[in-house]
Amino acid sequence: QVQLVESGGGSVQAGGSLRLSCAASGYTYSRNCMGWFRQAPGKEREGVAGIYTGGGSTYYADSVKGRFTISQDNAKNTLYLQMNSLKPEDTAMYYCAASEKIGCLPQTATTIRRYRYWGQGTQVTVSS
Repeated sequence: QVQLVESGGGSVQAGGSLRLSCAASGYTYSRNCMGWFRQAPGKEREGVAGIYTGGGSTYYADSVKGRFTISQDNAKNTLYLQMNSLKPEDTAMYYCAASEKIGCLPQTATTIRRYRYWGQGTQVTVSS
């Protein structure tokens, strides 16, 4: 059974940083996408960043390019999202996701339909 558990959320001022972690258990796919999504109140869930677990290629939404970095530690079965230069519009619940489909392409790495497994989310609040 795949389980994804996020941590690291919190409240910060604009310009600050946070690092989110996603501990994965029961997930043994090594040539797939893992990603981070977020959902603000009253808005649809959107993709933030994706990574190909087989080679480390990364993909980002335009809104976070240059500020967020997705990475993985295979030894710890953990996915990370380093968030710098945070803005109030980054405020949202952040979710970790994992795909069971082989491969990870730029066109689908940050799309909801690519992913089967989801964590419960961790809240990020950025104040101005």
